[in-house]
Amino acid sequence: MFAGVLPAIITPFKRNSAMDLDTQGLVRNLGFLLSQGIHGVVPCGSTGESATLTFEEHEKVIEITVDKVNGKVPVVAGTGSNNTAEAVRLTKAAKDTGADGVLVISPYYNKPNRSGLIKHYTKIADLDIPVIMYNVPGRTGQNLEPDLVAELAKHPNIVGIKEASGNISQISRIIEDTRDEDFAVISGDDNMTLPIMALGGTGVISVAANVDPKRMVVMCEAMQKKEYSKALALHFALSPLLRAMFIDTNPIPVKKAVELMGMAGGPVRLPLDDLDEKKTEQLKKVLATVPKAAGSPSSAPRKSTQKKASQKTASRIPVSRQRAR
Repeated sequence: MFAGVLPAIITPFKRNSAMDLDTQGLVRNLGFLLSQGIHGVVPCGSTGESATLTFEEHEKVIEITVDKVNGKVPVVAGTGSNNTAEAVRLTKAAKDTGADGVLVISPYYNKPNRSGLIKHYTKIADLDIPVIMYNVPGRTGQNLEPDLVAELAKHPNIVGIKEASGNISQISRIIEDTRDEDFAVISGDDNMTLPIMALGGTGVISVAANVDPKRMVVMCEAMQKKEYSKALALHFALSPLLRAMFIDTNPIPVKKAVELMGMAGGPVRLPLDDLDEKKTEQLKKVLATVPKAAGSPSSAPRKSTQKKASQKTASRIPVSRQRAR
């Protein structure tokens, strides 16, 4: 079920004093992504700034996404937290809304022991919805080891892992150790998509696909068809964009990029801050190389000003408590 390109969508905000959700912008962005042939969508992940969404906003974003997608592709809702009870609440809400699965980050900051991790993921998986674990040690401070992943993969509702450790040896071992399970290993780093799929991974939960979904889709489909030369050429063609998405903390660059491409973006919520002028100029140069058809449905990168952006997008006072990625 979970294969190909699944954009980890941004959450657009309005540029008003309340920093409200831009619900109409979210719908437009989803319509564009669907028109480009994406294979799934992931709302409320790290790229969607879930850490600063209220529960009500979190549930609203998932509801809008499920409604707009309308069964065309799977919706995998981010519902993780470092508080198991909170993750359970978010997962129940996503299931009730109609999400096809959930993406659950390993608990950050707490650094749970092995038995705690097993109980955390089991409690969520027992809610009877497909669960994709999310391993991103750079954000959580803890790595999900291959033997632990292989053990959890035996649960019938734990169906995959988004792997963003950057450790190709570890990822290879996870794929090796879960070959007998119905279990998907999905890249959590755009620039690792090709090597992970070459090892048997199923696709990517992608940041860059917010900006250039078409070429990401074509690259992944080429890998699925074993058209390796074509996929490699696309990998290198995409590489400047993939690097540009991480010239600052995600999702700062991608939110700026979608706005420059004429889509709904808006500001990031504190404690993140907008991309500075120097990095914005770097980003504009890269966006100018993105094929017009692959970017915004309306235009190539704009010479946007803060004033123009303020008429389109938004933000709100961030929630201070720790939240799911």
